[in-house]
Amino acid sequence: MTVSATPHLNFRGDAREALTFYRTAFGGDLVLVTYADAGAVQDPAEADHVMWGQVTARDGFRVMAYDVPGQLAWAPGENAFFVSLRGEGAEEVTALWERLTEGATVRRPLGPAPWAPLYGMLEDKFGVTWVLDVAYGAAG
Repeated sequence: MTVSATPHLNFRGDAREALTFYRTAFGGDLVLVTYADAGAVQDPAEADHVMWGQVTARDGFRVMAYDVPGQLAWAPGENAFFVSLRGEGAEEVTALWERLTEGATVRRPLGPAPWAPLYGMLEDKFGVTWVLDVAYGAAG
């Protein structure tokens, strides 16, 4: 089993532009899921904003990004990133989740998401936001 850490950058309406730029700079594949795609529109003006996006290059470069919804605090340098852990299987990710939840505030319970069969978000006892998931197509 393998777990990888990926920078998960947070924007306010610029995630698509940023990921497109990173794809141009590093090459690779770009995948985007909008709030509309996921059926999670809370503000119609943000329907086409990125709920989850990723650039993956053949050389191993990877970066994720999303647009922080308007109801959540965000300013450049505030809530600027998450640490994303992606595992190959549900058992592995669940074990990491259970260890990280000690003293944590769970932001989204571990469960299915539009972009992953298993996904969860928490803020650990040190204030670091972690997102954990199992990629589609991985063993589970």
